[in-house]
Amino acid sequence: MARLYLIRHGKPAAVWGGDDDDPGLDETGQAQARAVRDWLMALPAQDRPTKVVSSPLRRCRETAEPTAQALGVEVEIDPRVGEIPTPAALAADDRGPWLRKSFAGTWAAIEGDLDYDAWRREIAASLVGRGNTAVFSHFVATNAVVSELLDDPRVVVFRPDHTYVTVLESDGQALSLVEMGREATTGVL
Repeated sequence: MARLYLIRHGKPAAVWGGDDDDPGLDETGQAQARAVRDWLMALPAQDRPTKVVSSPLRRCRETAEPTAQALGVEVEIDPRVGEIPTPAALAADDRGPWLRKSFAGTWAAIEGDLDYDAWRREIAASLVGRGNTAVFSHFVATNAVVSELLDDPRVVVFRPDHTYVTVLESDGQALSLVEMGREATTGVL
């Protein structure tokens, strides 16, 4: 069985809904990126990741980089583990209220020009054949995977902390949840 480590990015330099739509990490986030690298590198050799995958967004790439350097691999950018797509017709100022409303409901009830229930299934399916991999992603994308694996229709199943690690296993055909990551009070909700 392959182990996959689904990791929320470190603390960003700006909060979502702010002026910078692709912030990097602040000093705390950089320290969190190094700490998660150290945790992953301390795993037994058979469980340690051999690949690093990241959302295209800067906060994830910067969180992934220390682990990739320690493993001597390149970060693979995969948009499928990126942020939840915003409806095309939605103005930038309306993203925050749209997200808050979406967080309170189910995947099938999210308003927009996308089938968000299918989007969550696609994220989970993208992880199945990866082998031992560290995947650096986001609050919503991680909730998408966990809600799919738990067959829970809610958008927010848990409140993952920055650089929390949710452990998954794959037999090459399906994913299973081994352990959910640490929860904390987060600025997302």
